[in-house]
Amino acid sequence: MSRTVLVTGGAGYIGSHACKALAAAGYRPVTLDNLSTGWRDAVKFGPFVQADLLDRAALDAAFAEHRPAAVLHFAALSQVGEAMAEPGKYWRNNVSGSLNLIEAAIDAGCLDVVFSSTCATYGDRDGEVLDEDTPQAPLNAYGASKRAIEDMLADFGASHGLRSVIFRYFNVAGADPDGEVGEHHRPETHLIPLILDAVDGKRAALTVHGTDYPTPDGTCIRDYVHVMDLVDAHVRGLEWLRAGKASRVFCLGTGDGFSVREVVDATRHVTNRPVPMVDGPRRGGDAVKLVCGSTRAKAELGWQPHRSTMKQMIADAWRWHQNGSYQA
Repeated sequence: MSRTVLVTGGAGYIGSHACKALAAAGYRPVTLDNLSTGWRDAVKFGPFVQADLLDRAALDAAFAEHRPAAVLHFAALSQVGEAMAEPGKYWRNNVSGSLNLIEAAIDAGCLDVVFSSTCATYGDRDGEVLDEDTPQAPLNAYGASKRAIEDMLADFGASHGLRSVIFRYFNVAGADPDGEVGEHHRPETHLIPLILDAVDGKRAALTVHGTDYPTPDGTCIRDYVHVMDLVDAHVRGLEWLRAGKASRVFCLGTGDGFSVREVVDATRHVTNRPVPMVDGPRRGGDAVKLVCGSTRAKAELGWQPHRSTMKQMIADAWRWHQNGSYQA
């Protein structure tokens, strides 16, 4: 059985870490990325195909050349504010691109897909620990587009025998402890890198978007998973499918949330430096509190979030922040 895996978005933050984990597990990851948000320098563990999911001919060529046995699908636009302002961009890129990918995979006889979804499909479920059966009610086009892709995978499963493992999760943090790949976005929108930019003077201050939420300190609460724990789950999901098991949805979380101010406080402790902050308005589409459990993933995949403590995530991110970089 082929051990080649097509990794869409493999030049991005999570995708590049997934390629490292796949290579370590004996797979041959083929990165497919349009480099709109990814980095060529992050492609270190297998072949690279520069292509857009909206280009069906390029997808067909990639499947024909590399003949992957499975797809790990990370490629997506994912900024909440942008999704609120430009929903068409998200439906076109995320949904139309995924439809192209799924149809190209089926035509090539590649029927196993591991899909990186999001707990944004649930919407604002304040006070709940979300699981796979929680009703989905997304607040923005990002979450809605991911839910649509989940539905698409189910439909093609029923009609064409496509099998999928879907992972839903919240914030991802940390970096490869070996320093080969890390987190670097343009523009940067993720909380921990923004905090670290403020710590070392790359930006004047962290803007806290909303300080009047109904939480103990007034800031939003989110669950966080270390990127290396997250991609370990994706490799386990791939092996689930390769073992012939049925399509399945898994949530990945610690069940505990951290507020923005708690993340800032942890960063001060890890870096032993002050964090300049200014208060800003709420962002449209942001939920108050989002956390999920991972009972099913632990029981069925044997997954454990070993590195997913806030101090460990910040320490690994800080190491990359100080030493790692990509060139466009």
